[in-house]
This record gives sequence, C-alpha cells and structure tokens, in this order.
Amino acid sequence: MLTNRRARHDYELLDRYEAGLRLRGSEVKALRQGGGSLAEAFVRSANGELLLEGMHVPEYEQANINNHEPTRTRKLLLKRREITEIEKGLARGGLTCVPLRLYFKNGWAKVEIALARGRKKHDKRRAEAKKDAERQIDRFLGS
Repeated sequence: MLTNRRARHDYELLDRYEAGLRLRGSEVKALRQGGGSLAEAFVRSANGELLLEGMHVPEYEQANINNHEPTRTRKLLLKRREITEIEKGLARGGLTCVPLRLYFKNGWAKVEIALARGRKKHDKRRAEAKKDAERQIDRFLGS
C-alpha cells in the first residue's frame, strides 16, 4: 500500500473517491513488491477522462523488453457521474485532485483520490497547532 502523506498536510481534503487504475502486468507486479511513490502525483482531466500523472512505479526486474515506463500516465476508472463531479470541481477553480493512497482490493489495484483546496502556510500552522492541542487533551484525559 502506498500513501501520500504530504497531501494531508498540504491540502484541505473535501470529497473522496475510490478509483480503479488501468495498469500493465509488470506495473502490478512491481506494486505488489512494495515499490512506487505518490509524492509528486496528481490527477488531471482530458477528453472526459481522468488521468493519474507523476506516479512513479519502478520497473519490474523480472520483466523482459516489454517492461513499463516508470512515470507514464495512467487512466483512472470511475463512474461517469463521479468523473463529471470531479471535473466540475476542477473547473470551479481553486481546487485540485490529488491521490491519497494506492492499495489492492479483491485483487484489483485501487487509488483513493480527493478533491482538495491548497493550504497556505498559516493554514498549515493552524492545523498543526489544532492537532497538537487535541493530542495534549487526549493525553491528559487518557491518564
């Protein structure tokens, strides 16, 4: 399972969706071995489809000449209604779509994506202070 920890810090997450991924066999095997990174990944809309860009999946060592390109664009598989909701959110402005985590469910690769609004530096500080205060309260009440 891959996670994008920076997304929770850098963005205020609004709506979440679970999407399938169109992958090649060597990509699935490389992901099952625990490789990959969502750090610079983002979702963009093109021709009524959602595409995952910037996700790094290392080459599978046992694959032959038909190995995949590590940072190729991958198509997200969602219902038409969900695609239009996300496209409306992106068109509104000020919102972006970021991947949060990649995991396997019933043998299929899934990616959790979210519509998000970017946080400014002072918003990040405020969120961190709030989280710290909640941690202290839990620590005090728990003891």
